[in-house]
Parts: sequence; structure tokens; C-alpha cells
Amino acid sequence: MGQTIGFRTAGSATSKDADRVTPPTFQTSLTELQAVLEACRVLAPAVEAAGRAIVASLQGGGKLLTCGNGGSAADALHLAEELVGRYHIERRALPGLCLNADPTAITCICNDYGYEQVFARGVEALGRRGDVLVGFTTSGNSANVIAAFHAAAKLGVATILLAGRDGGKTRGLCHHEIIVPSHNTARIQEVHTLVLHQWLEAIDATDWPALLP
Repeated sequence: MGQTIGFRTAGSATSKDADRVTPPTFQTSLTELQAVLEACRVLAPAVEAAGRAIVASLQGGGKLLTCGNGGSAADALHLAEELVGRYHIERRALPGLCLNADPTAITCICNDYGYEQVFARGVEALGRRGDVLVGFTTSGNSANVIAAFHAAAKLGVATILLAGRDGGKTRGLCHHEIIVPSHNTARIQEVHTLVLHQWLEAIDATDWPALLP
């Protein structure tokens, strides 16, 4: 009898075992990320222009709305919370609101309107001319992010896309587009984090007067 591993006997491979692949080494992942980062140098003007749009909105009394699904939902939360809290320097709180942060709103909208409308309803309720919406979608094909961009366009809300691959169905919909030239979701999200941190650097470099009493 072979050695027992968990509840399965060694040597008795299942179909699930046959589908397993050897994971890349850390060095391999680093090499891939370095290549993607090098290819992203062409995105610098778009990243900087989007950052200026965010700063201008906040300076003009607007707010930043963010949204995404899964790992991109975490990126959307990350960007918004750094505005309300802080990044590096001490400054006044800034209005950042993540549309995927409230589970009661998400479940209500999904139940009544379907998941495709989950962010669009939030934009309709909270978006105003002068605001900025940042949508994260690694594939560029998230239907609910696309619907949010359409809702923003109707309200005069500026839009910023953070995507990957070829931009998918979101390509051409937004005022600013940062499309990471990679088909690896992990690498795309890693660059998205770098981009949102760059925007936060620009926000930190801005003089924010204290709120009037």
C-alpha cells in the first residue's frame, strides 16, 4: 500500500490532480513583472493626466467614486480609503467613496435590478458634474463597470479606466484610460496598485487648505 496523504493514497491520482500545474517560481514572476513594468512606460502620460484630473476634481469640491469586482474591488477600496484617511502626509480628509463597499446597497441593488446595475445605481445616486469615477476591470469586460461609465457620462462625471489586456469592451468609453499590456491578471493588478499609489503621491504633493470652521 502506498503512503497515505490526507484522505488519498499516493499514486492514486484524480482528474483534479492531472489538471494541476507547477507554479511559477518567485524569480519567474519577478521577471514577468519587470517586463510588464517596462512595457508600461508608455502609459506615463495617461497616468499623470488622470492624476491631474483627480486632483482638479478634489480641488473644485468634487469627489472620487471607485468600483471594481473581486481583486479589483479591493483596489477600488484601497484608493478611496487613502483619500478619507491619508497616504503619507498629514492633510485634511478628502472625499473618496467606493461603490462596492456597502454590502446592504450591493445586495439591495442586485436583488432589485441585477448585478449589472450595482455600480450604475450608485453613480446615479451620488455622482455629480465635477466628480471623477475610477473603474477597475482587469479584463475590460465587466458589465457593471461598463454600466457605471455610461451612467457617469450622462451626469457629466469624468471617467478613468484601469484595465488590462486590450481594454476589452471598456476601451474608448472613458476620458482617461490606463490599459496594462498584459494578459496575466496578477501582473495587471500589481500595476494597478502602482498607478493608484502614483495618484496618491500627486494628491500628497498638493496643498490642501484646512476646512473652514
